Amino acid sequence: MTASPPPTTAEELRGAGLRVTAARVALLETVRHGDHLDVEAVASGVRGRVGHISLQAVYDALHALTSAGLIRRIEPAGSPARFEGRVGDNHHHLMCRSCGAVADVDCAVGEAPCLTASDDHGFSIDEAEVIYWGLCPTCTTAPSS
Repeated sequence: MTASPPPTTAEELRGAGLRVTAARVALLETVRHGDHLDVEAVASGVRGRVGHISLQAVYDALHALTSAGLIRRIEPAGSPARFEGRVGDNHHHLMCRSCGAVADVDCAVGEAPCLTASDDHGFSIDEAEVIYWGLCPTCTTAPSS
């Protein structure tokens, strides 16, 4: 018995109810192959694949793909929004205070939403967003100036 091949990017877009365009395919692939990219880095990656695309079109596509659950937007305090292709597992992030590096970290304890609020105020919680702040290994070992 052979396993079915994974869906193509175009099939994923269609499956999410989105129109398939070269820009959306390039954007989704750019985010998935990137590392917590900001909008400018996403735009640059898309332009490298399909040529000119307006920044507004990038914002619109990012919004559509985020709303469809194909990519995830994180918004670390004091940093521009970042986008990643790892979705659906409620993982968390490590963020360097010095250089801005971001790394994924699996949930520390328990099942999604990973953390139990001390008082849920009647909310039906389905996700927890945690960002651990500190210094990455490079910045920790860098000489002070």
